[in-house]
Amino acid sequence: MPTYIVLMKATPKGLATPKTLLQDVQAASAAVEKFGGKQLDWNLTMGQYDAVAKVEFPDDHSMAAFALAVAATGNQETITMRAFSQAELAQIVEKIP
Repeated sequence: MPTYIVLMKATPKGLATPKTLLQDVQAASAAVEKFGGKQLDWNLTMGQYDAVAKVEFPDDHSMAAFALAVAATGNQETITMRAFSQAELAQIVEKIP
């Protein structure tokens, strides 16, 4: 399955209830599964973004549907990047003439 890195920045709405963050993360992990994906990792971070997650989804459409569902909550803004493994990198490099 394709892998994606999701950078998250909390909105004022999301920051209003910091004590529920762990439950919110667990709910998001369950939502990933409902959209056919798998959460591989999740980390609270310091700096420009508040959290980063690594997830897998069957395809870009599933990832996009999940991202739109997350955006609809209004709790966070996200940036999603497609991540390629070393094995995928080898296949990419083979295509270079």
